[in-house]
Amino acid sequence: MAQIAVSEALDKHYETHVNPQWVRLLDLLRMNARYERCAGAELFTAGGGRILDFLSGYCVHNAGHNHPAIVAALREELDRGGPAMLQSHVPELAGQLAGRLCRRAGGRLAKAFFCSSGSEGVEAAIKFSRAHTGRAGLLYAEGAFHGLTCGALSLMGDPFWRDGFGPLLPGTEMVPFNDAAELEKRLATRRFAAYIVEPVQAEAGIRLPGPDYLCAAAALCRRYGTLLVLDEVQTGLYRTGPFLAAHHYSVEPDMVILAKALSGGLIPCGAVLMTDGIFDSVYDSLHRAIVHTSTFSENGLAMRAGLATLDVLEAEDLGARAARIGQDLRQRLAEALAGYEMVREVRGLGLLSGIEFTAPSLLRLRAPFAAFRRIHPGMFGQVIVMRLFRDQGILTQICGNNFMVLKAAPPLVVNEEQVDRFVEAVAGVVRDAHTSGSFWSEALGMARRAIRI
Repeated sequence: MAQIAVSEALDKHYETHVNPQWVRLLDLLRMNARYERCAGAELFTAGGGRILDFLSGYCVHNAGHNHPAIVAALREELDRGGPAMLQSHVPELAGQLAGRLCRRAGGRLAKAFFCSSGSEGVEAAIKFSRAHTGRAGLLYAEGAFHGLTCGALSLMGDPFWRDGFGPLLPGTEMVPFNDAAELEKRLATRRFAAYIVEPVQAEAGIRLPGPDYLCAAAALCRRYGTLLVLDEVQTGLYRTGPFLAAHHYSVEPDMVILAKALSGGLIPCGAVLMTDGIFDSVYDSLHRAIVHTSTFSENGLAMRAGLATLDVLEAEDLGARAARIGQDLRQRLAEALAGYEMVREVRGLGLLSGIEFTAPSLLRLRAPFAAFRRIHPGMFGQVIVMRLFRDQGILTQICGNNFMVLKAAPPLVVNEEQVDRFVEAVAGVVRDAHTSGSFWSEALGMARRAIRI
């Protein structure tokens, strides 16, 4: 009983001093679990429950939660007592990690700038592309999600993320994703320093490009003097099978942004890979050797985490595993969900998959679905998420820019038994949505509680 009291007090501290609205949202969705231990693809709660993680912290835990080899490498680095944050020396671990990342990425990528997050990586890419081209304009794709700092937010069109934060960067323009003709029209103005794009748009609903789009975009960017910058924050580090999602399409970008899974889920770590020419445009003299830097960018723990994570991903061949299991997952989901009218498509690459839902045509389903949409566009998808969590013990989420797509992105160590459990759970919840009146009545009750709150 004393332990429960302490935990509740700690929850109250978070609610009081950090984010009370987040606590209220989790309570409303009945997803406010207290996790005591996480391992592999499983999360263990204080009440003895076991949750299957099919979200991976939005593609952070490619190597699984608390992989023992990564934990051991960090412990060894701490015990070594080395220069973690000296900032007046040459960090050898940073050189090792940069070399490995550039070799895996391939093409003309030869230099790395290290940072602490994907958003910070996007900010760096903006600065480097402007320095290299002498231009200020920036292009981004419709449906993009690049981060929530002001520069990254300027490369996102969804008003949900932008509203209330005042003027953002000028000179940014949105183009349709997967439309090379429209991209060329904008690039032909020669006003843009970079086209920053995700090779697979994760938060837009796991949107895949056409087979030739990225190569066409790269050729157009070269023709008009614009840099092609690929945001691989969610898709990199073998999430889709190869090291980069770009490798599916044989495209050679000018810059690549990595983060999330690079840390092994334990220490913040990001990297921007670039060509020698772009790098030299910024660090072009002794005077400018520190013109762009970041306090934690090359710290020993982050670099060790990155090296250990690469070791695990490669030693366990998790890229090939992601490709094989992901293809099987999508096939099995498509078979299990066939015939349900609210399921439009199952799509993805590797272990980054999406289940897209659509409005029903049956009269008995249209009315409750419309009621959901009036309350909030994301209500239907969020109820699916809640039911999976509460009834099936599975954690996932809808996509941030497309509320009708359920994301399935487990750690790459997920096994076939866990995939079976996920497919069965999703099929059960979707069946209830089509056949059970309680699915809709309970959800509408939750919506009413949300309105009262």
